[in-house]
Amino acid sequence: MALKLDPYVVLNDGHRMPVLGFGTYSPPPLSSNNHSPERVRPALEKSLKGLQLDYLDLFLIHIPVEFKPGDDLFPKDENGKVIYHNTDIRDTWKAMEACKDAGLVRSIGVSNFNRKQLELILNMPGLKYKPVCDQVECHIFLNQSKLLEFCKSHDIVLVGYSVLGSSRVEAWVDQTSPKVLEDPVLNKIAKKLNRSPTQVAQRYLIQRGVVVLAKSFKAERIKENFQVFDFELSDQDMKTLDGVNKNLRYLSFDAFKEHPKYPFHDEY
Repeated sequence: MALKLDPYVVLNDGHRMPVLGFGTYSPPPLSSNNHSPERVRPALEKSLKGLQLDYLDLFLIHIPVEFKPGDDLFPKDENGKVIYHNTDIRDTWKAMEACKDAGLVRSIGVSNFNRKQLELILNMPGLKYKPVCDQVECHIFLNQSKLLEFCKSHDIVLVGYSVLGSSRVEAWVDQTSPKVLEDPVLNKIAKKLNRSPTQVAQRYLIQRGVVVLAKSFKAERIKENFQVFDFELSDQDMKTLDGVNKNLRYLSFDAFKEHPKYPFHDEY
């Protein structure tokens, strides 16, 4: 009998989040050109207007790096270099809290934050709401074990994207990197259980307490993705898959390597 898993997790603000997201749609995050506190609410309101909604269920700070405030998503100087800015992320977070208080969003969280960046928010004076989640790249080759442990200790949900590996867009991904779904250890376990590598890769994360974003637009793939609740991985299978970890990151942030705090996305 499969280990019973609740299809939802309760966030630290009392709202619920599905443990498996199909990734056919995700709410727009706060972009890096809108970190200045006075730009946070207008950016959110612009998104709401475009979506014809009164509020978002979840609003995230996309990455812990700020660009020059303005309407240009990727502002660059005359030499083609990204123009950075230095708003304190804690001031950005206060503006996020104000959006929640105004009823424009139910839950607020972050994305691509490491432990140190999370601690800046968690330890800030006058903190009103903790981030409900941290959305990061997470899969069998980058299992984020230390960050997951830290998030659990602070009642923050770790949400994994690229859980089956990346779409391998050349501009962002090393084309020589190994593919998650071709890993021989993963495939051996999948064959033993009469499951697909996709299902086993996702079940591994869910069983560890990671919320999984499985992007797909095809009905048959969505159906396959959902069939992860009627089986479980043994302790030995989980331990074996733990050993597959390579701390391999598909999504490269090298575009920001001139930022003074790069690399800002280290696992821990």
